[in-house]
Amino acid sequence: MRTGSAGALSVTLCRDPRQFATLEEAWNRLVRACPSATPFQTHAWLHSWWLSYGKEGRLRIVLVRRGGELVGAAPLMLVHRPMPLLVPLGGPITDYFDVLAAAEHAGQVVPALARGLHRAARGAVVDLREVRPGAVAEELYRQWPGIGRRLTDSTCMELPTLPFDELVKRMPASGAQRVRAKLRKTDAAGIEEHEVTEQEVPRAVRTLLRLHEKQWRGRGVTPEHLRPRFAEHLTRATRRMVRAGEGRLTEFRLDGKVVAANVTLLSAGLSGGYLYGADPDLRARKVDVATLLLRYEAGRALADGRPVVSFLRGSEPYKNHWRPRTVVNQRLLLATHALAPLLRLHESQLSGRERAVDALREALPAARDWRSRLNELRVR
Repeated sequence: MRTGSAGALSVTLCRDPRQFATLEEAWNRLVRACPSATPFQTHAWLHSWWLSYGKEGRLRIVLVRRGGELVGAAPLMLVHRPMPLLVPLGGPITDYFDVLAAAEHAGQVVPALARGLHRAARGAVVDLREVRPGAVAEELYRQWPGIGRRLTDSTCMELPTLPFDELVKRMPASGAQRVRAKLRKTDAAGIEEHEVTEQEVPRAVRTLLRLHEKQWRGRGVTPEHLRPRFAEHLTRATRRMVRAGEGRLTEFRLDGKVVAANVTLLSAGLSGGYLYGADPDLRARKVDVATLLLRYEAGRALADGRPVVSFLRGSEPYKNHWRPRTVVNQRLLLATHALAPLLRLHESQLSGRERAVDALREALPAARDWRSRLNELRVR
């Protein structure tokens, strides 16, 4: 459906999943032309997510073309709870969202995306979650012809890509000494690395998820990670991303047995560890899995010329040992002037929910444990 035009650019709205499926080649050219794009903007990730999580009739992708070439895209879907919203494809299992604009034409493409999205959002508030600093979506927000609000979202942590010895030197002396001692024990155990081929991905993802469940058993596993739709998506997306060089699945083997596995998502700008699983028995062998994975991923990122090793979302204490750079994602709310009251209502609901969660954590330190136990019961 054509929604407008801007000079030599044409702006359309894709609502047909079959059309979205045919865009793979053009979409991936656009990703390569957009320096700020992360692995979560690839066609492999987004289309696979739609197949597992999308709902019929809800697809809303604003497309910008120049002379037939795809030069801009805003991948969204319509939801109706708690009110009509246009939200990113990828949902809660996606760490970064962005719209795409070819850098060569960004000065024209971003305003065209803003106008096309403005037309598509006549009856809904646009809620863009997990926008990484430096994303194209920030410029979209600045050029939005309606009203907008900017909120904070998840905390992410990143390390510069350096030789691993240099990363260890960033730590306090006592911490660096402990890391070196752990790695000597890990190396003595004789763990071997194996990079999974495209054909091996289905079997390897099953192994990873089994190890992930075993690793988190009794400590509050994320329920979604154990659901069939997540396994279906992760298998499909990882297989396509391994084929295209946009992802890597690595197994760590001890005496021929897989004892740990890790999915890493790749873009020109970063290498991000998305999900891993490890056999808890490794602790008895004094193997520090987090350090083992980081050493491997840092070495690969250095060899591939990727400037950032990202821990992705979360500020867990073990990440802070490495003195990473903290990056806070943004949540951008956009609406037409006619929907200003709806946007303000949505913003107040989000703020109220955040205050309630903070108050609960402060008043009931055990709330996190209760939630973890409840999550495990839900999974079972």
